[in-house]
Amino acid sequence: MFTVSRSTARLLVIAPFAALLAVACEHNLGPAIGPLATITVTPNPQTLAISAIQPFVATGRDAAGNLVSITPTWSVTAGGGAINSGSGLFTAGTVTGTFASTVRATSGSIFGSATVTVTAPGTLVAIRVTPNPGGALTGGTIQFTAAGQDATGAVVTISPAATWSVVDPTAGTINSSSGLFTAGTTPGTYTNTIRATSGGISGFATAIVTATPPPGPSLGTAATYGILAGSTVTCVTGGTINADVGVSPGSTTTGFPPCVITGSTELATAVSAQAQLDLTTAYDALVALPCGTVVTPADLGGRTLAPGVYCAATSMAVTGTVTLDGQGDANARFVFQMGSTLTTGTTANIALIGGAQARNVWWQVGSSATLGTGTTFRGNILALTSITLVDNATMLGRALARNGAVSLGTNNTITLP
Repeated sequence: MFTVSRSTARLLVIAPFAALLAVACEHNLGPAIGPLATITVTPNPQTLAISAIQPFVATGRDAAGNLVSITPTWSVTAGGGAINSGSGLFTAGTVTGTFASTVRATSGSIFGSATVTVTAPGTLVAIRVTPNPGGALTGGTIQFTAAGQDATGAVVTISPAATWSVVDPTAGTINSSSGLFTAGTTPGTYTNTIRATSGGISGFATAIVTATPPPGPSLGTAATYGILAGSTVTCVTGGTINADVGVSPGSTTTGFPPCVITGSTELATAVSAQAQLDLTTAYDALVALPCGTVVTPADLGGRTLAPGVYCAATSMAVTGTVTLDGQGDANARFVFQMGSTLTTGTTANIALIGGAQARNVWWQVGSSATLGTGTTFRGNILALTSITLVDNATMLGRALARNGAVSLGTNNTITLP
């Protein structure tokens, strides 16, 4: 008869338990990341017009398909343009054609490639009219301009030159050759009434005619932008910009896709440069307004404020909810001036009552603004340096940065007011 001693029995029990423990620990550590095996370059393939700019992205993976962090060196191996070796920003050349596997990202001995097709600027397929919308006092004037685009979005000459007209003559009149609009005597919003036509192609813009000066500075061509930055625009994931996005003098965006821009994108173009000039004019106009109320302490949270100009020599904050009461006036203006930063707390809220409207709320920030996690923000931020939206922060307004970056986290939304 076979017998087992007590010490042997304990070993038989402990051994399988130790094996199970080792398996559990190995499982909790997650999959082991192997050495870099492949690099994928996107977008691939990519069609660009002559001199167009395109950021490329490289993704590294091991043999099992796990992500591997890399800092690749970029190069162009088969012509078609030039690329920044560190950032992956590609500029299409002046020779048309398909350049197979020309954009290369290399890390060690591993590389990945993308094909680029360079096309000559095509025929006119669209006309973009700016500003859109454009506002003027009754009897006042505003200059509209037209820019042509081909099917790739590249700028092309409008030929023959655009002829200007007004769809609804109640809005006013326009010089048929210059695009100078003179507002009529009836205030209102005249949707898509400004028309520029060349051949069978037309572009439109909305004219807003007002009887009294607008409650705030004119943004000019910057009015169509949900984001305008000086250096770059970044987004992690889940972000949606329901407006135009522009960068000048910088030329890059990162994270689009997966983040979404529903309007147009202007990177280091004449259009975005003009928008930055108009932003500077509006920013300076806000700075010049005389302060009505000094905010002490400089945290607006928990207050209900009447229309006016509020200022703080350094920073301003919003913890909790600040309520802006229009007191029955749809044109009530709220201006917040601060010498340095604007910071909102987690789930902060800019609430509007009494007819107050987000488009008439202005935040002039002397350096940088940060909207905390889950903030519900209303109004236009005009910042000298940068603007950051932390995860789940939303804006009914605009994030306009003169010199620095606009940075989005996860699940941010910006919608024009």
